[in-house]
Amino acid sequence: MKTPLLEQRRAGLLLHPTSLPGPYQGGDIGSEAFRLVDFLADSGCSVWQMLPLGPTHEDGSPYQCLSVNAGNPSLISLDWLVDQGWLDMSQLHMPVDSASFREQCLKLAGQNFAIRNDKVWNGKLQDFSREHQSWLNDFALFMVLKRAHKEAPWNEWPRALTHRQNKALKQARIQYAAEIAQIEFEQFVFFTQWSELREYAHNKGVKLFGDMPIFVSFDSSDVWACRENFLMDKDGNCEFVAGVPPDAFSDTGQRWGNPLYDWTYLQSTQFDWWVQRFATQLELFDIIRVDHFRGFEASWFIPAEEETAIVGEWVKTPGKELLQVLNEKFKSLPLVAEDLGVITDEVVELRTQFSLPGMKILQFAFDGDSRNLYLPHHHEQRCVVYTGTHDNDTTLGWYLALDENSKRFLHEYLGVDEGSYLDMPWVLNRMALASVANLAILPMQDILSLDSSNRMNEPSTTEGNWSWCFEWDQLWPGLSADLHKLIKLYNR
Repeated sequence: MKTPLLEQRRAGLLLHPTSLPGPYQGGDIGSEAFRLVDFLADSGCSVWQMLPLGPTHEDGSPYQCLSVNAGNPSLISLDWLVDQGWLDMSQLHMPVDSASFREQCLKLAGQNFAIRNDKVWNGKLQDFSREHQSWLNDFALFMVLKRAHKEAPWNEWPRALTHRQNKALKQARIQYAAEIAQIEFEQFVFFTQWSELREYAHNKGVKLFGDMPIFVSFDSSDVWACRENFLMDKDGNCEFVAGVPPDAFSDTGQRWGNPLYDWTYLQSTQFDWWVQRFATQLELFDIIRVDHFRGFEASWFIPAEEETAIVGEWVKTPGKELLQVLNEKFKSLPLVAEDLGVITDEVVELRTQFSLPGMKILQFAFDGDSRNLYLPHHHEQRCVVYTGTHDNDTTLGWYLALDENSKRFLHEYLGVDEGSYLDMPWVLNRMALASVANLAILPMQDILSLDSSNRMNEPSTTEGNWSWCFEWDQLWPGLSADLHKLIKLYNR
């Protein structure tokens, strides 16, 4: 694959839009996102990496979304709606921190949009709906039905809806026409706002780097509407589910519970579902990280009745054939393979065959073994180096918790006395920027020198994740200039 974007030395920042400062229960893609782009450009960073943008379940995880194509309406800028004249906050009589505040704002904006009946904007909405009809119609109906059934998963709905009987679907579209129109309006607004943000970023020389999980949440419009793509019966029963086996990080492995793909069927359609999914992602992003790239070579099949991922087997996947089709369909396909964990020679061969960069995590490097492939002297140009990812502790927190042997090895690697003071996390920030890797990504927490209380996610836990936000006053005077100096020093 030809990916010139990934063949230049660049530096970037990892920050999900929800972590931006915001007056309405977390960050969005409004003015603060534009301000972040300005900060990136001023600092010499030309890449903004983030997590998946889809609508989440109650746990807030962007890796188990309600749709692989839709945008999260919680990221919509309410101030932008006010600027368009579609939202008048004085019409709302509830506190900003109310759980339904944002929902009511979006509903009011949709009503005002319909009342104004602006010909130009209506035309844009119709164009958007037509261009995205392959997923939008089913997503809107799915979301409305889910609300109508008190957020129950689709396999617990009435049988006629679970099995998508034509009569039941037609009746639901009539009964919930107004609610469906609202969902489609929200998606139109999200994609419109995102397009404006992406254009602004490009004008500032900043590329947007997204994240695409391989697997899909069971309770999603994708599974409900396109069940034929997955290994399950018509009622949604799965004989096997996805995960990964035990490794150095987990004695019982990870049982994700996602449905597995029916690759035989997908291949018979020339991977149409995947092609459409990548098309949507390329509409949003300039670079895409494929989360659990390992799954394009083989997937860990866990019997559905098993409570852990200990029992299972690897089943081969036609990833080579899929990547060949994608390469033919898209002029440029700038993908990054998330190849962390136990990776076989076959996975490495698949990644290198399509010239896809892998990932190097510096926090994984200092176990005392000079053969550790995450150490900078093993890096290659075609890779992306990180101090840590959204699943890691902050680098400062990692260093403070590091065992003495690892600390000793880190000091030796840096060529300093064991008792020397290390300016963490900037020692690792500098190490990442100095790497031969074409792309170096620093989490915002490491740029701000924050401790463990500021981590984004702790794997294998279900509470307290995905809610971290920073504040602009955490940036000290001269930070942008200091970062820019380092980025220039290492020719990024």
